[in-house]
Amino acid sequence: MNGYQITFLTCPDRRHCDKPLAQWLVDLAREMDLCGAVLHECGTDFNPKERPHAAHFPKLMDQTMEIRITASAERAERLFERLRAENVSLFYVKTPIEFGMLGENAQVQG
Repeated sequence: MNGYQITFLTCPDRRHCDKPLAQWLVDLAREMDLCGAVLHECGTDFNPKERPHAAHFPKLMDQTMEIRITASAERAERLFERLRAENVSLFYVKTPIEFGMLGENAQVQG
């Protein structure tokens, strides 16, 4: 199946609907029945408009959360429509991919 891997980047202190934004995105992926979502706490990041950040500094707010979601093209568009409707502001990378399942009785829904 063809679709997208969508990577969102945010900080642990960002919130939406009274939840950490990263967890809200994972829950949204589940609610929208997307193929899957992975939440990863990154060690370091760099933003050219700000100072470099590093997770080994004691300040937790400098950490970056990465949320990777896999979805068909149609479901990815629905995801972005929902994010616009929710007025969510965050950085993303949307990469075309091929994905699927191997093995007997394997099925993937986009």
